[in-house]
Amino acid sequence: MTLETPIGADKPAPESAISETGEHGTEAPLLESYIAGAWRMPDATRTTLLQDASTGAPVARVGGAPDLAAAVEHARTAGQASLGALPFHRRALILKALAQALTAANDDLYEISAQTGATARDSMIDVDGGIGVLFTYASKGRRELPNATTLVDGAPEGLARDGSFGGQHLWSRLPGVAFQVNAFNFPMWGMLEKFAPAFLAGVPTIVKPATPTAYLTEAAVRVMVDSGLLPGGSLQLVIGSAHGFLDHLDARDAVGFTGSASTGRMLRRDDAVVVRGVSLTTEADSVNAAILGSDAVRGTAEFDAFVASVVTEMTAKAGQKCTAIRRVLVPEASVDDVIEAVRDRLAAKVVLGDPRAEGVTMGPLASLAQRDEVRARVMDLVAGGGEIVVGSLDDREVVGAGAGEGAFVAPILLRFRDASAPAVHDIEAFGPVASVLGYRDLDDAVRLANLGGGSLVATVCSADSGVVGTLVAGISPWHGRVLVLDGSVARTSTGHGSPVPHLVHGGPGRAGGGEELGGMRSVLHYMRRTALQGSPEVLTRLTGQWRAGATTDDGIHPFRKPLAQLRVGDRVVSPPRTVTLDDIEHFAEFTGDTFYAHMDEEAAAANPFFPGRVAHGYLLLSWAAGLFVDPDPGPVLANYGLENLRFVTPVSPGDEVRVTLTAKQISPRESEEYGEVRWDAVLVNQRDEVVATYDVLTLVAKE
Repeated sequence: MTLETPIGADKPAPESAISETGEHGTEAPLLESYIAGAWRMPDATRTTLLQDASTGAPVARVGGAPDLAAAVEHARTAGQASLGALPFHRRALILKALAQALTAANDDLYEISAQTGATARDSMIDVDGGIGVLFTYASKGRRELPNATTLVDGAPEGLARDGSFGGQHLWSRLPGVAFQVNAFNFPMWGMLEKFAPAFLAGVPTIVKPATPTAYLTEAAVRVMVDSGLLPGGSLQLVIGSAHGFLDHLDARDAVGFTGSASTGRMLRRDDAVVVRGVSLTTEADSVNAAILGSDAVRGTAEFDAFVASVVTEMTAKAGQKCTAIRRVLVPEASVDDVIEAVRDRLAAKVVLGDPRAEGVTMGPLASLAQRDEVRARVMDLVAGGGEIVVGSLDDREVVGAGAGEGAFVAPILLRFRDASAPAVHDIEAFGPVASVLGYRDLDDAVRLANLGGGSLVATVCSADSGVVGTLVAGISPWHGRVLVLDGSVARTSTGHGSPVPHLVHGGPGRAGGGEELGGMRSVLHYMRRTALQGSPEVLTRLTGQWRAGATTDDGIHPFRKPLAQLRVGDRVVSPPRTVTLDDIEHFAEFTGDTFYAHMDEEAAAANPFFPGRVAHGYLLLSWAAGLFVDPDPGPVLANYGLENLRFVTPVSPGDEVRVTLTAKQISPRESEEYGEVRWDAVLVNQRDEVVATYDVLTLVAKE
């Protein structure tokens, strides 16, 4: 997928630059790296010239290799120290502020993005999409993470009968650097979708953009640096060759690579990964498919949505998307209809040209080298059995620029009469190119989709639940994401080719076998899980969450303490309350909950779980609140929920219940005058048998 290999690939890929220059092209500015808190000018003895994808005008120059060793050292020292001092919520607030700073620079970034060949719609995907990732992780970080620097994983494990020894899994941040190597097609989104989760985890980032569009990445990093929001060492930018970057990394570090499958395989074989234990996530090129269900015939909403999706994926970013549809799988009877519909929609919707020109809906590829690469791959597809049925490799008239000056390729649709031809399932023309294949039945469609050897995404388009179920079950193991498209979501769907920060982005096999995004899942890519063992006291101290058996304080009622005074382990133990049959019947009448276990002695006794009539579980919870609450106004502002509720032992008329409420976790909010307190609630009967357990969530004033 990428046009650049960071460390000598087995097959050289074409670079973005039009030419290598000595004294030529010196009118274009020289891109700088940002290393160790300063912008650094590279060696300009010999530079690579980057040109406007539409006009060929000089845009920027890239000089000699950056000082990778200095960048890594600065990240491990200054970056680790500055980020490590901040809890999750503070990092999340910085992400939000960075997103706002980039939003304020949106017009300038769009103008630079146009030089890469991106239309306004394309720039929205890259620029606004990247900013949206920052906003999303800022929001999810504050809502889903504690205001701490470590993250507890799962419930505690008791390892001794008397509760004196136990275990707990804990996530802590990697002690090194997140080194990201990106492809040319998304110079902003590609950077920010890796940066956001690493920053939230507390790991400093070094960005290595692909040279073809590095000038947009540099512009975005300048905005972030100039904002003054970045903790020292938390973000660095290296522009130029990163040959040998893995030599500087070890088990402390994580690499996020987006690029060609061949380069990804080479990285996985490097000693840094195999021997020194560098964590590697790869997202590589894949031959993604879209499958039209047999029910989605011409004239249905599903057919129209399918054709629209195919055309969008052929033309958005000029088809330069790792998620673009490459294989269009349709029932054999619908092949001609789909080809005709795609041809008509392309003719009606697509205007090829300089993205700054009025009316243009599709721009050029990123460079002339990429244009030539796409043409060569189309010829390989033709040689492998494909027939061009829409479009042409010949230059065509474009708006605002000459076809010979820019990297323009018109949309091309091929047809493979042999749907099993190896070429169509293996060769990716990374541009506005797709191929139509006819399938016999659903099993055949599944087989063809999976011949891609692992893909980032597939679309299943059908309104028939049986068709959808069969296709999704058959292709899911080979695909990282599956979009089910029908008429009900045709307008609201985020689309086949649009990864969203809430869901994982990646795929098995050829697609690299890695995962990015996916909400908090990607934050954990930059953290390491450790199994801790020790006493309840030790586990409480190390995790920041109270464990049964650890120290408690029964002094002042904890509801009288503001957050500044409250401590983990502060608790209240209530007096007992006796349950009567009148209580049960009154609650049943008052709420309308007349389930037989509470109202019919004979039926309840026949139930193996009950000794006879029992109290409602929610009656007991209501009583528990009355038993532990302090009623006067105070620092406790609100009860906003219960979690992990379990009813363990039934309570019969005549039983007593009492509750113990212990401050389990305290999480101040960074930008508010209150915080969240999680309380451990345990309801027991007169025999000290546990009746119910749950967590109470409250908002408590800081002062």
